[in-house]
Amino acid sequence: MTAWLGQHVRCFGGTLVKLARTPLGSVFNILVIGIALSLPVGLYVLIDNLRAASGQFAAEPQISAFMALDASRTETAQIEARLKQNARIQRYRFVPRDQALQELKQSSGLADVIDSLQQNPLPDAFVVSAKDNSPQALQALRDEVAQWPRVVHAQLDAAWARRLDATLRFGRGLALMLGGLLALALIAVTFNTIRLQVLTNRDEVEVIKLIGATDSFIRRPFLYYGALQGAAGGVIAWLIVGGSIWLVNHNLGELSHVYASLFQLRQLAVPDGIALLLLPLVLGWFGAWLSVGRHLSLIEPS
Repeated sequence: MTAWLGQHVRCFGGTLVKLARTPLGSVFNILVIGIALSLPVGLYVLIDNLRAASGQFAAEPQISAFMALDASRTETAQIEARLKQNARIQRYRFVPRDQALQELKQSSGLADVIDSLQQNPLPDAFVVSAKDNSPQALQALRDEVAQWPRVVHAQLDAAWARRLDATLRFGRGLALMLGGLLALALIAVTFNTIRLQVLTNRDEVEVIKLIGATDSFIRRPFLYYGALQGAAGGVIAWLIVGGSIWLVNHNLGELSHVYASLFQLRQLAVPDGIALLLLPLVLGWFGAWLSVGRHLSLIEPS
């Protein structure tokens, strides 16, 4: 076991020396991998932040029925009775005007402006969820509620949230597709790099084959080379994405003071960050394994 670990440690150290011997080529390969990986990862982070920002809004379509400002408690109770008796309504929620004002005050960041108002401009409202969420049924129910006495406006909410959710799902699929294509590109880059390494060291490979070295022994340093190159590209991608988020948040901080609203992009979660480091390592190892397996079989000692 000790001898096996010693072989891997020596192989790892030798791979680092090889990378250091060609600093310019190694740096360019790592930068290409890092920049390529940062594109789908950055898109994924952006979509994940947009999804989190929109998560507070329900994707379920709802109808908001706004009462007249001077509606009495009796008139409000009559509307509530109608909602209870309507077979097309699954559930409803009454939002008193004072509660609506407090929610607006907490969510808008305009507390000073709201406190300066002489009276509450918001009406009492009912938020209604229908049993049938088809567009035709929702529109018909909205039109019906809008005709009720003392209901001044009925609005169909959350249709935009459904469209946003569909757009985000499309964006996530696009990010995955782009990531898959760039993963293939990473394998191809590693394949070609290792091919050149094998051809450059052809004489050395022939000699160690003559003295009885196994294919796994010959393959090991090339696998380390591909894995280290991929892992270094993952680190570069992590730095690019993290630095970009930091710069955007810095600018958003200044914008937040202007609009009195705070929104900050979240950095990569720990599992996502670990995956960003491990995935290119595995892809680099796989590309090297394919390349060495392909070209090693063509080298036979003469």
